[in-house]
Amino acid sequence: MTRPHPHFLRAMTACLLTLAAATPVFAQDVYPSRPIKIIVPYAAAGTTDQLARAIQKPMEDFLGQPVIIENKAGAGGTLGTDAVVKSAPDGYTLVFGNTGPNAVVALLRKIPYDPLKDLRPISTVAIAPMILAVAADSPAKNLKEFLALAKQKSAEMNYGSVGNGSLSHLTGEYFNGLAGVKLTHIPYNGGGPMMTAFGGGQLQAAFVTGLDGATMLHAGKVRYLAVGTPQRSAVVPGLPAMADEVPGFRSIAWFGVLAPRGVPDAVAAKIHAAVVAAVSKPDIQRLFAERNVEAKSGTPEDLERIIKDEMTQWGEVVKRSNIKAD
Repeated sequence: MTRPHPHFLRAMTACLLTLAAATPVFAQDVYPSRPIKIIVPYAAAGTTDQLARAIQKPMEDFLGQPVIIENKAGAGGTLGTDAVVKSAPDGYTLVFGNTGPNAVVALLRKIPYDPLKDLRPISTVAIAPMILAVAADSPAKNLKEFLALAKQKSAEMNYGSVGNGSLSHLTGEYFNGLAGVKLTHIPYNGGGPMMTAFGGGQLQAAFVTGLDGATMLHAGKVRYLAVGTPQRSAVVPGLPAMADEVPGFRSIAWFGVLAPRGVPDAVAAKIHAAVVAAVSKPDIQRLFAERNVEAKSGTPEDLERIIKDEMTQWGEVVKRSNIKAD
């Protein structure tokens, strides 16, 4: 039997060693290979937290790794968002963002990151029209009656928000400007306290998401009058659009997933696929619909365009109304 030439043996040995050395590196490059953390920059049980936890299990199923939700509240959502900006851009730390820390807060005060330069949009998860709600005992039974009442008694009427500089606050001032009224703004520290005050008769009106308003609506303590989408919305059936009586009015909240800007393209694509798969599940679609929220994924470009459009829209409101954040 002919023995292999020594040069051949050396070449084969070198090839095998190269393959052996490359195998662990290849394994490390497979994403994901460990748990993924999604930071919710608000307290537990709020709208943003509820939506993030709804897609937690479907994302785990798709990615084959645990998805951990961590609440890191503070500074209008910028504390948790900044933690993600400063994390390694490897796809293992993400943020469940929304209009506030990703489009509005930077218009109100200096923050430690640039929402457009430092974060990479992945996908929306949900779209929620802002809803004009009034106290159950309000004499206004519809949008037209509310506008007439607000013009007649605006100095005596108020509206609540989840905090200075929040989307609910900006929406209220936007309404004041377009409708030609001056409802007094009453800020609260979050949706829970605001809705408690609303249900207790301390507020005449508020712009809320379906998730914030659900409990008081079902308890018969508040009544919905109109939605902030440009046309009627199937998400909140039976209500007219604010724009029917206040031309040009539009106020919609979004919720979605973003990553640090330097995350690799292939990793971003995998996360995007996981979000799309989660949002498309019938039980998620049904869960969101029950809460007057539309389950909606989209391309990263879609989300980036939404954020830029919001900065333009709300920047004008902030300047006109001289709104300041806490």
